[in-house]
Amino acid sequence: MTEIARPTPAKGLRGRMEERFGRGNQGPIAIWFWELDRVLLFLVFLLIAIGLVAVAAASPASAVRYSDGAHQVPAMYYFWRQAGWVALSIPVLLVVSMLPTTVARRLAIAGTAVFLVLLVAVPVVGVNVNGARRWIGVGIAQFQPSEFLKPMFIVTTAWLLSLRARDPDLPMLWITGALTATIAALLMLQPDFGQTIVFSSVWVLLLMISGVSPKAIGALGAAGVAGVVSAYLFYPTARIRIDNFLFPDREGAGTDHYQTDMAHATLTAGGFAGTGPGGGAVKFKLPEAHTDYIYSVVGEEFGLLACAIIAVLFLAIVVRVFVKLLDEEDAFRLLAASGLAAQFGVQATINMAVNTGLAPSKGMTLPFISYGGSSMIALSLGMGLLLAFTRRNPYLTRSPYIVR
Repeated sequence: MTEIARPTPAKGLRGRMEERFGRGNQGPIAIWFWELDRVLLFLVFLLIAIGLVAVAAASPASAVRYSDGAHQVPAMYYFWRQAGWVALSIPVLLVVSMLPTTVARRLAIAGTAVFLVLLVAVPVVGVNVNGARRWIGVGIAQFQPSEFLKPMFIVTTAWLLSLRARDPDLPMLWITGALTATIAALLMLQPDFGQTIVFSSVWVLLLMISGVSPKAIGALGAAGVAGVVSAYLFYPTARIRIDNFLFPDREGAGTDHYQTDMAHATLTAGGFAGTGPGGGAVKFKLPEAHTDYIYSVVGEEFGLLACAIIAVLFLAIVVRVFVKLLDEEDAFRLLAASGLAAQFGVQATINMAVNTGLAPSKGMTLPFISYGGSSMIALSLGMGLLLAFTRRNPYLTRSPYIVR
């Protein structure tokens, strides 16, 4: 008697997921999925989602501010544009996170050369926006070279410093110092004092992690103090920002004083729980509500509790990366991942400090929260590199008897 073949039951969602991402699957996507730090990726996606909500809250205020009699900006204009940037950035993040370490390193070194040349070109062909020449391009094609240079510079510096593990006599302190000083000088011409601080801070941190002598670090600290004093004496942008921050009540304190006051007023207007989505009123008086001061808009509409949650998310991302690197044996991966995490944390800290009145205005975005195409794509590129350098094979242990 012939047995009648029974139809194979349809696989459910779980069955299809196990087939595609199961531990027995040796395909490149499955291997990437199991090596990836999925908790870190989830935290980043959570920040991006919060950022979309925050831009939606800030968009009406910025639309009113940038509307005039001849041109009316739609209320949700910045939200829809940001949603487009997010849709473009997430694939960048995921694709870069799949790159092997060697390919990611080569990409960053080449990118450093390209964006350094573009940074040199900014004073010549750059576009003036709000009194600063930091952008290249026309219309929607404008981009900020310094944003893309940050992650590339960090990975390149990590690679140069990692070479000291093979030959301690290599002059990598001077080579990386010259590269950092060149970038800092170009940024000061724009002017962009905030980005200069980020580049310099991450460079010093990488030197400390790489094992540079305490004497050299002390000398750099003294040079840093001298640099700040010199900037105050001879660099008008820094002097004005510092004076307006330290002496807000003096005559002529100007725009920076107004921005600081309005940021504080907006941040605290909603109290602990906030006024609710769309309920903010003070945000309409706040300059750059959708970019530099979006943290204050979150405070007004969603409360100080939401601000605290965002701060904890940034801290969780940085702490997770550093904890994950505690047993990292490869000098380059250790330095590259540490530097990228530090840059992410330093930028977030500076923005939140400005919004809370703890630091002078610097014109720096809040990572993955503030509106901006260059910022979103560059941050996604940097986070993709960070995920690539923290990938681990779950089957390998740290036993010295296992050959890698």
